[in-house]
Amino acid sequence: MFLELFFDLVFVFALAQLSVTLLERLSWSHLFKTLVLLLALWWIWTRITAITETLDPRHPLIQLLVIATMLGTLVMAAAAPEAFGKRGLVFAGGYVAIQIGSHLACVLMTRGHDAEQHFFMRAGFWFGVSAVPWIAGAFVPGWARLVLWTLAAIIDYGAATLHWPTPRMGRTPVAELPISGTHLAERYQGFFIIALGELVLVTGLTLANTDFEAASIAAVVCAFAIEVLMWRIYFHRAGALLGEAVTAVPDAFRVAIPAIYAHLIMVAGIVAISVGKELVIGHPLEHTQPAWIAVLFGGPALFLIGRAIFEYAVFNRVSRSRAIGVLVLAAISPAMIHLPPLAVGLAPAFVLAAVAISDTASTVGRPPEPPSPPR
Repeated sequence: MFLELFFDLVFVFALAQLSVTLLERLSWSHLFKTLVLLLALWWIWTRITAITETLDPRHPLIQLLVIATMLGTLVMAAAAPEAFGKRGLVFAGGYVAIQIGSHLACVLMTRGHDAEQHFFMRAGFWFGVSAVPWIAGAFVPGWARLVLWTLAAIIDYGAATLHWPTPRMGRTPVAELPISGTHLAERYQGFFIIALGELVLVTGLTLANTDFEAASIAAVVCAFAIEVLMWRIYFHRAGALLGEAVTAVPDAFRVAIPAIYAHLIMVAGIVAISVGKELVIGHPLEHTQPAWIAVLFGGPALFLIGRAIFEYAVFNRVSRSRAIGVLVLAAISPAMIHLPPLAVGLAPAFVLAAVAISDTASTVGRPPEPPSPPR
């Protein structure tokens, strides 16, 4: 557990780099590029979680593998701001080396254990397939790189969703999928806190670079309120019951895959919120630009969408407050262009507060709801 928490620390830097990259080039095209970079970094974290789920993280070779992956991820994160420029090969090469290298090492370490070895062989095969567009994309510029890397990410995520169908080996049987409810819940809960930690870091650093005017202080209070509300909304019931939900169904993959995508969407929302809060704290009373509204409202909306998917995976339902919150954010966003950034930043805070209040009100006087994931 402590090794995995140590590994997670590199993602504070990785998420901060993505925020900085998006902040410096805030446009729709760079929003999509940042998403592709996030997909790659998130899949490294997901696969290392699978490795430590399958193999004993106390084993010295596994510890060495995790630490080596941590170093490789650090290099990738450092290259992220120029990944679609001169550092493309560093980013893509690092990703391919980490994924193929780690799975090859696991294949060698699981000799004599057919189920575990075949699990890593199937995944490793598909990382070999996706390596072609990852590396090819590093040698072409502009939109061609974006298209190839998007294809590579689709291959990586699609293969996992389909249980890694591999020639002559078939798909990974459900019974052989290494999923432990307790471990999975701890890892996702820990990563969500790490992601919020990046948001706290950006908030503090941005304030430190201001003259501590009243408007900037108010923007920090708003940012902090949003961080607390997101923590509250995440852990209210579903976030605390993921482990029980995984063990409640015979096919844990039905919970694990939605959880992967739900957390990816929530983390993408946190990256957007991080960019928005840096803009509000640094320019609280200036003219609001359309791109600023996109991250200030899009980030909380993505968080609520991801949280709704997460709730469905745990309870087989979605609270109306999530959908209403997203609709309200979409409905009021056009009018925000006439308000200063500080006022624009306050609106999502009120929406998240309403969702949190609704969550609390729906459970008052009622017995705790047990998890009931889709079967």
